[in-house]
This record gives sequence, C-alpha cells and structure tokens, in this order.
Amino acid sequence: MSKPSVIELQQKKHSEKVILVSVAVQMLEDLDTEEFALLAHSAGADILQHLHIQRNRPDSRFFIGSGKADEIAELVSELEAELVIFDHTLTPSQERNLERILKCRVIDRTGLILDIFAQRARTHEGKLQVELAQLDHLASRLVRGRSNLDSQKGGIGLRGPGETLLETDRRLLRIRMGQLKDKLEKVRLTRIQGRAARQKAAVPTVSLVGYTNAGKSTLFNILAGSDVYAADQLFATLDPTLRRLDWDGIGALVLADTVGFVRNLAHSLVESFKATLEETLEATLLLHVIDSSSPDMMEQIEAVEKVLKEIGADAPVLQVYNKIDVTGEDPKIIYAEPDRPGRVYVSAHSSLGLNLLKQAVQECLTGQIQSFDLTLKPAYGKLRNQLYALNVIRTESYDDAGNLLLNVRISPQKLEQLIRQAHLPMEEILGNKAEYFKRPLEEFEIKS
Repeated sequence: MSKPSVIELQQKKHSEKVILVSVAVQMLEDLDTEEFALLAHSAGADILQHLHIQRNRPDSRFFIGSGKADEIAELVSELEAELVIFDHTLTPSQERNLERILKCRVIDRTGLILDIFAQRARTHEGKLQVELAQLDHLASRLVRGRSNLDSQKGGIGLRGPGETLLETDRRLLRIRMGQLKDKLEKVRLTRIQGRAARQKAAVPTVSLVGYTNAGKSTLFNILAGSDVYAADQLFATLDPTLRRLDWDGIGALVLADTVGFVRNLAHSLVESFKATLEETLEATLLLHVIDSSSPDMMEQIEAVEKVLKEIGADAPVLQVYNKIDVTGEDPKIIYAEPDRPGRVYVSAHSSLGLNLLKQAVQECLTGQIQSFDLTLKPAYGKLRNQLYALNVIRTESYDDAGNLLLNVRISPQKLEQLIRQAHLPMEEILGNKAEYFKRPLEEFEIKS
C-alpha cells in the first residue's frame, strides 16, 4: 500500500484514532510512556489504547514479533484505529511489514515529532527546516506499487539505463532537499552577519535552552517584554526568537529563545535544525531552563546536556530551576564557585526570583557584584550617564566641593572597563579601593 507522508498526516483536521505502542527492550533505556502520550496528544491524536510490551531484543521484521503484531492487528480492527504509533525508531522495512499486517498506517517516534514540528512552524525558516527533516525521513521510506510502469524492462529497444518511478521520486527528493539546504544556508549566512555585527559592538548573547515544556518561552516573554507563543504543551515554540534589551549592570544584550529538546531526539532532526541551534553555539552564556517540578528532572537535564554536547556547544551554563511555585522552593542563587553562580531558583509563571536571575546573569557575564563609593568631578558626567544607563547607582549626593558622590553595585570588571575606556584616574574616583585594580594594562585589554 502507498504510505502518505507526514505532511499529509498533519493536514487532517479531525483527531485520528490512534493506538500507541511502547516497547521496553532490555538493551535499551527505560521509556517515559507519559511523555510519549503527551507527544501524541500534541499531534492531535485520539488515543484509543496505549500498549506496553516487554522484549529481550527487537524483532528484525516487526520489531515486536509476529505474535504481538497479530494481536495488535486484531485490536486495530476491533477499535477501528486509523494509525499505530511506536515509541521507537523503526526501520523502513519494519514500517512496511507492520502496515501490511496491521492494515493501517504506522509511524515511529521520529515521524510523530516531525508531525508536531510541522504544526508548530510559523516562520519561513522554521517551515524550511521542517520540510527538510520530513524529506530526509521520507527518503528511505519511499515505496511504489506501480511496478508495471517501470521503464527498466528487458526486451528489444527497452534495454539500457532507464529509470523506475521509485528512482524518479528519489531523484526529485534529492533535488528538493538540495534546494532547501541552499535556502537554509542563506539563512545561516544572514545569522552569521548579524552575530558578527553584535560581536563587533561587544553585545553578548544569552540563549535559553532546555527540555520542551520547561517554561523557556514564558521566561523569555517576561525578561524581554515579548509575546512569543507559550503554552503548557510539548514543542510550543519551534522557531528561534531574538530580542535586544538593556540589562542592569551589563547594558545591551541579545536574548535568544530556542526549540526545546526531548529524549531520543533523532540525529537527523538535530542536523536539520542546526541553523536554529547555531544561536546556541555562538552564545556568550546559556540559560539551561529546568522544570524542577518534573519527576523526570534528572533524565531531562541529561537529555539536554547530551544534545548540547552533540552540537558542540561549549559556552558557560547557568542552570535555571523553574516552577518553584509548584515545588515550594525559595528563590535563591547557589554558587558553583565563590564568584560564579551555578544555579538559580525561579518561577516564570509567578515572577518569583527574577531579580536574582538578573543578578546571576550579570555575575556570569561580568563577575561578582560589589559595592563601590565613587567620587566624580563635574567634568566626569559621561561616566555618570553610563552608570545610570546600567541602572547600578544606589545613592547620589554632592560634597562641599561640588563633586558627585555615588554608591554603585557593579562588578569590578565592568567598573574598571568603564573608567579605563573614559581615560579617567582610578585613584581620584575610587580612593583607597583603586589598589584593587592595579595591574598591567595589557591584562585589562585581554579581559575586555
């Protein structure tokens, strides 16, 4: 039978009657059947039954064995199911064999995730990436039943290279995939130009990463004052979103929201979405948003770290434990080292601990925040304006000589950078604390 593509699957408006199949294979890791059901719901499935099967090893023909396949075939007929979804990656031959015996369509975990991606993609870039991933997945699953139309036949005048319909389909797929890769390459070059401009202007990039449905987009909206789509569902956000904003103690930075990760994410999907994930690769700091209320929190952290390692992301990471309004944790910062935050506990939904998150990001990008008393002559107004722009001034007064007295909370590195760039005397502005900054100018230039 001719199998419809994943694109056709997502275009159906009614909820399809679906049977889910999770197989615990001894050689494989334990499966999260609840997450699998959520993925199916996200795709719009009407779940009739969720089967849990134990096997010592996968069967080469049906993955689940012929006996279980016959049982599922009876269940499909009884419940009038339209689709069976396996929580595993099936080979093309296993899919075809299962479709023949079950007499309905069969897709695997990768096909299910692709269907959700197709529903979520909203931008031109996102749609390009989804189509490329779908075609890559479909390329090895092409089947043609009309063999009587093949041009590769024996006989007088028919011998020679020729081309079957299957080969024609594959050739057209390769052509289309090449076109999509060219278009995505143009998107990638545009992103590179944007990043180069930001780096030239010394604008840091903070990228939000994390497991799907951890609350990244909700946190992004609060921090950036944006309106990115956010919902309590898997893969609510697929397209990358960047916002430029002013951050206390840092100045201008770019905040990036990215696609959520999930366990057992096929390598082909990671490859297709590299244009999106490049924002993660080039980030100055990664905010790893974690659903602290999830019973599978540690497994989800491990899944995200695995994908970050796979794409080669090596930027510093600040773990953001979200949803403390559910767990009852207090907002707090936990330091990995005396001058470097490792974790911060917040609730994006209830706006708890967001000031601590901003402080932790500032410390990660510029160093430990300290309090300084500054004395500025009237001619040093430019430095005063820069400090106001960073929102680090706590108190302001004047002495008898008309000098401006400021108390600021800022990292020593950032304060030193501002004073040296303005070519102002350290001792005159900082008094005794100027000793703290006495080191070779070359060292400062390297750090800045």
